[in-house]
Amino acid sequence: MDKQKLNIRIVRNSMIAILIVVVIGLSWRVTQINLKKLITDLPKGEKLVKAFLTPDIFTREFSTKTIEIAFPIPCNSATASAVPASGPRLVPSVPCANQRDKFTLLGYDLAPNSDIAVRWHFPNGGEMTAVRTKTDGKGSFSIEVEARPISATSNGVASKLQATVQTPQGRLIPSQSLKDVSQALFVTVFMALISTTAATIIAAPLSFLAASNIVRHGCVGSSIYTITRSIFNLLRSYDPLVMATVFGFWLSFGPFPGVLALTVVTIASLGKLFSEAIEHIDQGPIEALNATGANRIQTVIYAVVPQIVPDFVSYIIYHWDINVRISTIIGYVGGGGIGYYLSERINSLRYNQAGTAVWAIVAVVWLMDFLSAEVRKKLT
Repeated sequence: MDKQKLNIRIVRNSMIAILIVVVIGLSWRVTQINLKKLITDLPKGEKLVKAFLTPDIFTREFSTKTIEIAFPIPCNSATASAVPASGPRLVPSVPCANQRDKFTLLGYDLAPNSDIAVRWHFPNGGEMTAVRTKTDGKGSFSIEVEARPISATSNGVASKLQATVQTPQGRLIPSQSLKDVSQALFVTVFMALISTTAATIIAAPLSFLAASNIVRHGCVGSSIYTITRSIFNLLRSYDPLVMATVFGFWLSFGPFPGVLALTVVTIASLGKLFSEAIEHIDQGPIEALNATGANRIQTVIYAVVPQIVPDFVSYIIYHWDINVRISTIIGYVGGGGIGYYLSERINSLRYNQAGTAVWAIVAVVWLMDFLSAEVRKKLT
């Protein structure tokens, strides 16, 4: 009999193992895992990684100069600029190009070791960053540029290729990126603070209605308990990014929609944590007060609240820490704060400035995690 049970267990475990392997294999295929591409495409990420590892924290006072040339897209749609024979100048490898063609843009006689931002300047006055590079020690650069459809000639007027040359000079000063990141970080931290505070004010009283040992008595109490729990579960099922997008389209994007999204999600999360803390309290003080004839409200105030305050404070601080992290992601979809700054810098190819934001996020999250852990340690 024991041998038969052993054989059944072996067969069952073997089937489970085969099922797990099949599921993992299917997941690998569905998610299109390609380790070979991960290795072969490493050079593509080299520039990005270097930029993130060299954040824009300090800079020097600099002078700015802009040079430009008209560049027709497609060819024969407008007159190209004549290229000067000397002096600071831009020299494209071709005088014009068709849409999606790539060409080489060269710069000569510019300030050495300067940052170059190459932009398309459209006939309607708009601009779009094309590439960024630096001049060498002789004041030259060479970079590949794509003739994008948006840069096409309009009404016989060609778009212009502009190169903004920023030459460092003078003493080191905090960069504008560092100032912008510091301001955005304050917005992020305070977004998390105000959303956690508002959620606490709403979730704390509702949590008593979701605690089975407080209200789940009789038909009415059970109905209140079920409805409150269902509301918490419903709100928790929505990701903060989804909520931020909804409020963003409703109220336009900015910190306020981000705060509302965080508040809604935090109400559900704190409400569930608070109610579970209430359900796990010691029943002794409650029974003692009931024996003296205390009513339900008196029992809650004098027997329940003193037991749950440490847990409540711990959960609130912990959620503030969590909301600082979440608000970063919410900002990335237009919810304001450091996430919005990071999104803008990546989209405009300013990877060094994006690196400043990334390292600032790491520092703040680490600090918040450390402080919240210390506070929770003192409360337990």
